Amino acid sequence: MAEEEEAPNPPERKPKPKPPMSRVTRLALRAVDYVADATRRDDGTLNRRLLSLLDPRVPAFSTPCRGIACRDLVLDPAHGLGARLFFHRPTLAAEALPVIVFFHGGGFAFLSACSLPYDAACRRIARYASASVLSVDYRRAPEHKFPAPYDDGFSALRFLDDPENHPSDVQLDVSRVFLAGDSAGGNIAHHVARRYAAAESSTFSNVRIKGLIAIQPFFGGEERTGSELRLDGAPIVSVGRTDWMWRAFLPPGADRSHEAACPDAAAVEEEEEFPPVLLVVGGYDPLQDWQRRYGEALRGKGKEVEVLEYPEGIHAFFLFPEFSHARDLMLRIAEFVAGSSSRGGGGE
Repeated sequence: MAEEEEAPNPPERKPKPKPPMSRVTRLALRAVDYVADATRRDDGTLNRRLLSLLDPRVPAFSTPCRGIACRDLVLDPAHGLGARLFFHRPTLAAEALPVIVFFHGGGFAFLSACSLPYDAACRRIARYASASVLSVDYRRAPEHKFPAPYDDGFSALRFLDDPENHPSDVQLDVSRVFLAGDSAGGNIAHHVARRYAAAESSTFSNVRIKGLIAIQPFFGGEERTGSELRLDGAPIVSVGRTDWMWRAFLPPGADRSHEAACPDAAAVEEEEEFPPVLLVVGGYDPLQDWQRRYGEALRGKGKEVEVLEYPEGIHAFFLFPEFSHARDLMLRIAEFVAGSSSRGGGGE
């Protein structure tokens, strides 16, 4: 009689990473995950109708809230490109303040400049950094693939370069412009700065880029990094979601070795003028290995990079004021803007 074969042991389930946070925040993050998973389709399309219901646009309010007012602007009528401008009123309204051109996250496909988390975050950045913030509502994938968001970011700089476009009651010092963004927005901010530095800075009459604030920027590659494997299942970012986002954004036939995704391919040349970079990395962010590789690639080209490490930071932690390190980041952004403005920064 043949011996009975033993049943194979079931594979061990890897416990999900559990960053420290309240139950309320954990539930809110599960809702974010649900929206991303419920609206993206396997064929690479997105259910925009459902997404618009789950992510309603917050109206702009001209009445100041904690000193910050905002209004919506049209930057490029041909492409329907808009932006939300956050500015100080009334105490600093007469003073020309530096301008932070901000690009929201969302994997190139989700959210907008008018989404509640980014409306609130840009208000905080404007208040802490004593700056005006122009949050660009760039075109999104999969309807608009590479390089549409980069083109829109550059259009925002062109808009700022012409003083005739500036609101008459807001003083914008475009000789002190900072590019900023988180996640996909950090990727966009880098590529806009790269284009500016590579060939076209001399074509601007007034805009000078003084710094780049890359908050957990979205980069990737074909291989899986240690942090991606170790932290898969952390809030917001998962391997499945990021794979979908790259397929939705990259041009047909391209893989993640493309210059839009790969930090090594995205690095600038040694001779190109490129602004100082403030790079933010979170210890619970599966993308952290790619972010560090991005910083190393820039340093390898002789560029100035300051890295802020937040060991307990999840991806997009700065959108949640509950986290103590979210306020610390606001203070560090303010220091970076003030320091780069005083020492001249890049782009001269």
